[in-house]
Amino acid sequence: MSPVLPGATIGVLGSGQLGRMFAIAARRMGYRVHTFSPDLDTPTGQIADVEIQAEYSDLDAVRLFASNVDVVTFEFENVPAATADAAASRAPVRPSGEVLHISQHRLREKNYLAQHGFPVAPFASVSSLDQLNRALTSIGAPAILKSAGFGYDGKGQFPISKADEAEAAWSQLSQEAVLERRIDFEWELSVVAARAEDGTFAHWGAVRNHHVRGILDLTTAPAGIPPEIERDAVKIARGVLDQMQVAGVLCVEFFLTKDGNLLINELAPRPHNSGHFTIDACITSQFEQQLRAVCGLPLGETTQFCPAAMTNLLGDLWSAGEPDWAAALATSNAKLHLYGKMEPRPGRKMGHITALAGTAAEAEACAWRARSALVR
Repeated sequence: MSPVLPGATIGVLGSGQLGRMFAIAARRMGYRVHTFSPDLDTPTGQIADVEIQAEYSDLDAVRLFASNVDVVTFEFENVPAATADAAASRAPVRPSGEVLHISQHRLREKNYLAQHGFPVAPFASVSSLDQLNRALTSIGAPAILKSAGFGYDGKGQFPISKADEAEAAWSQLSQEAVLERRIDFEWELSVVAARAEDGTFAHWGAVRNHHVRGILDLTTAPAGIPPEIERDAVKIARGVLDQMQVAGVLCVEFFLTKDGNLLINELAPRPHNSGHFTIDACITSQFEQQLRAVCGLPLGETTQFCPAAMTNLLGDLWSAGEPDWAAALATSNAKLHLYGKMEPRPGRKMGHITALAGTAAEAEACAWRARSALVR
């Protein structure tokens, strides 16, 4: 394909913090950015040249939006597939709508991965209480019942410790779902990687993640795992991107089991929360890499300067009033990133802090200190 060069206009479907950081990278490299979402004065819209407010179901508006840009990408996977298709009728969409279609639906994603030989936990499709009971018989408990579509940050997930909890779990969901065996894992890992249309591949290695209430709380890079496990994680990630013919950035989230096996938990076909450290710690950030990949430019070098840790700032931090930004910024080697969201809510991602240090443990400690300092 002919490269989309600086001075061109990039369209972003979605308008959250991922789009904001992408727009910052794009503006720095001389591109214009248009964003499309149902909201106004959004994190992305505050940075973009043009912010279009319309429903994703308004396909005429989507087609008009795409007619005014040179290439379209998306910043979260819950954009309806029909929206991506409408955009693709007017401009290239990267990654493709097919990648979006697979990864926005847990059952389609699990089936796709299993059918192509990628390692996943035992799972079953569930659309009724009777099916759930049969699935529990075959898969066993403990297990997790997950909504099949449109889930993230732990939403739409219900643990089942024993079979007699099935009815209560189903009553909270009552929709197409996936039952997965609960994995006794050693670590949660992720590999954020990029692929160009010509198959060129780049990655930032494996990072270690810690979640609280289903929301990522801390990422440590590098992960500090045995080199052979990291090589396997990167190899699996490359296999996924190649199989799906991704042109863009995609994150593969893994469970590392107690016996040293890697299982894919889920995919995110865009920059990922666990890759935010790349802004401050790497030659090329995940957001610049997304821009390079969707524009057909050479992928950037991903060397990491030093160990890093990233911790999320949720709306809960505002419960006692405005956080003490000055105290956090007094912490050496800590970088503050805020997303321009005006209304803090419990569980809402308002920003993050990245800490850099000589070792991963020191970076973690620095990140914790900086976040703790925010509470007056």
